[in-house]
Amino acid sequence: MSTVQTAASIKGQSRSSITSRKSKFRPEIQGLRSLAVLMVVSYHVWFGRVSGGVDVFLLVSAFLMTLQFTSRYEQGRPMDLLRHWLHLFRRLLPATVVVLLGTLAAIFVVLPKTRWAALVDQVWASLFYVQNWLLQREAVNYYAADHSQASPLQHFWSLSIQGQVFILWPVIFALVALACKKYRLRYRVALLYVFGLLFAVSLTYSVIATATDQTTAYFDTFARLWEFAIGTLVALILPALRFSKPVRVMMGWVGILAMLSCGIVLQVQTAFPGFVALWPTLAAACVIVAGQTGSRFGVDRILSSKPLVRLGDNSYALYLWHWPLLVISLIWTGKDQAGWLSGTVIIAAALVLAFLTTKFVEKPLREWKWPEANRRRAAIAVVACLAVAVVPLLAFNVQQYVSAKIAMAQAEKDNPGAAAMVPGYVNEVSPKAALLPTPEKLPQDWAGLSDHCSGDLKPASNILQSGCNQNSQPAGSDRTILALGDSHAQQWLAALAPLAEQEQWRLYNLLLGGCPFTVDTSGLSSECKDFDDAVHQQIDEHPPSAVFLVGTAAVPSSPDEKLTVGFEDTVKMLTDKGISVIAVRDNPRFDFNMADCVVTKGQHSPDCNPGEAQLLAPQNPLASLQGKYVGLSILDMTDLICNGGECPGVVGNTFVYLDNNHLSKTYVASMAPMFRDRWLAATGWS
Repeated sequence: MSTVQTAASIKGQSRSSITSRKSKFRPEIQGLRSLAVLMVVSYHVWFGRVSGGVDVFLLVSAFLMTLQFTSRYEQGRPMDLLRHWLHLFRRLLPATVVVLLGTLAAIFVVLPKTRWAALVDQVWASLFYVQNWLLQREAVNYYAADHSQASPLQHFWSLSIQGQVFILWPVIFALVALACKKYRLRYRVALLYVFGLLFAVSLTYSVIATATDQTTAYFDTFARLWEFAIGTLVALILPALRFSKPVRVMMGWVGILAMLSCGIVLQVQTAFPGFVALWPTLAAACVIVAGQTGSRFGVDRILSSKPLVRLGDNSYALYLWHWPLLVISLIWTGKDQAGWLSGTVIIAAALVLAFLTTKFVEKPLREWKWPEANRRRAAIAVVACLAVAVVPLLAFNVQQYVSAKIAMAQAEKDNPGAAAMVPGYVNEVSPKAALLPTPEKLPQDWAGLSDHCSGDLKPASNILQSGCNQNSQPAGSDRTILALGDSHAQQWLAALAPLAEQEQWRLYNLLLGGCPFTVDTSGLSSECKDFDDAVHQQIDEHPPSAVFLVGTAAVPSSPDEKLTVGFEDTVKMLTDKGISVIAVRDNPRFDFNMADCVVTKGQHSPDCNPGEAQLLAPQNPLASLQGKYVGLSILDMTDLICNGGECPGVVGNTFVYLDNNHLSKTYVASMAPMFRDRWLAATGWS
């Protein structure tokens, strides 16, 4: 969408060209961009789908940039990359900053504090054009916040890729220009070879990456470069193409119809950016090649109409505004999707904000002459624009750091956590004491061991290495404890790790989010099966003294708690090998976000203190196995989570949960003394 600025630059240059009195500005491309943004907005708002319009923008941006740099070379003008980048980002950033700050303000008003920190990180990433990398990392991170809810800034992924290409492409143009001058090569021909190769390699990678892991490939820069390469290749070969008028008329209509049908026929969000993305990109290429046909039947007559051209001037700001307005309005109303009426209001609001942003922010700053005088002034303008966003972001981060530091200094007295459930506890909490962890930090309050596995604990299998961490106890310790399973096993490391340090046991984990450890892998995903198979091999080759795992699986907001699938067979397999098993009962789970409930409704709200009978089975399912397997020890910590009548969201001025089913690291750590006593009593270890 940032092609608006690129187009404006080319438009201005072409009009001032000495070599041609006729303007090279192509209104049909401006109309093409308008059509693409209308596709994006309408499909997002009314249909909850992805249209393929973004892919058209990627192609068009590369097409226009290629015209710009080939023109510079052919006219003998210097590339001057630094000046180019300063000029470009000085035009891109003002509207971006306005939208980011507006969205940030709405985030603080509409969303619970538990989502603030993650979204502020996204503002930082969007501001510096790395949002797609952040989303790519979170797409494969089971523990990332906001998996269930769209981010108001998610649409910046495409702008981030464009920003990265706006850095990379000029470097390629400049390097090829140097090579051509040195070896007397033809510039366009050399560029054709370079970008042809880049297209082939990137498309091949994109097809493989999409088939392997489409979710991460969707945000992968390299998996998208071929779409930009098509735009560049079209710009390079366009002067050599000579199609008749009827053919160009047909190409234009075929291209437009293919573009419009893409989002209807294909589920773009789950299929792109593999070879299927050739559909909208080649369709857009057909429209560009068709160009100005001069025929009254040509689609270019529609694309060149004043309304579409005018909308093209506002398309960048429209794209920036439509997604935050949609997501925040859905969160505000509690809906999953906008209806026709509410969707129309959202689109109308986005159009108004886009017009105001373009007229009063983007256009005045774009036409501001002072920064164009030299690089220093341009750099000052860019830095000043960044500072407008950076200052409040830094203020937020500093405030979070200071608040957390002050709260932690009083934590021993003001945040006893589970100790408040122990008989004889004396309440010394200050009336105005802050909850810990702070709501903004709560989603990241995950337990874990500090060191990656090394030495004899490092698994031979590559599948296990990313999920393997250990404590600092040396080899030769009396006992080696292996924690296995998923995130519900991981959360107990906050209590198990202090126990291992006190007793000088070696502790390491092999964990994968969403994958319980079991011998019955029939119902697991292929990823979980491969992981569990590798764990079995690790245990056979390096048997630990004991294995720690979660033995039951709670059902959200229900007392229907059962043993984990294949649990008894798993225990038998381990104990037959002479490995002790310590199984802990699962914690209650909810069908709502307990942390958000506390933040939005208050810790004393009945909604945040559901009845224990609604959540816990009358008897621990693990109790039936007591004494059945030699070497099996059972832990039940639920009496430190529920108080006999309720299962509160806050205990001892500490958040019990960080979401709807995971205990916070801070709360589990407060259970460490009781966990230690029960572990030693259950196992009989001295």
